[in-house]
Amino acid sequence: MSRECVIKGSWSNNDDKIVVKLQMIEFEENGVTIIYCPALDLSGYGNNSKEAEESFNISLSEFFLYTLHKGTFYNEFKRLGWKVHEKKKSKPMTPPSMESLLRENANFSRVFENYDFRKFKKGISIPA
Repeated sequence: MSRECVIKGSWSNNDDKIVVKLQMIEFEENGVTIIYCPALDLSGYGNNSKEAEESFNISLSEFFLYTLHKGTFYNEFKRLGWKVHEKKKSKPMTPPSMESLLRENANFSRVFENYDFRKFKKGISIPA
């Protein structure tokens, strides 16, 4: 059983965080549940949806901690195809389109073409 997650959100300058809307997919492969975020090229896995989501949240936290600590946060987002806006009044970052992700990310294309999806919504906060 597979599902697609759309994460909704907004930009808040006062809280120094960005809450974004991202496409996420959950699918099962070889008896393992996987949650994958193509816009961040991150995944988590487990024996069920709950374990996979917990694993994904750990991956996401480690990604933020590492890139912020190393000073590569915005460069990593640019590498992943995000548009990083310089003006503070506009949205500071825009994720790549689904078309771009499908064209540029072979792993996402493989999963997208071989698994069925269902949608669910969840917010992700990205440090600003």
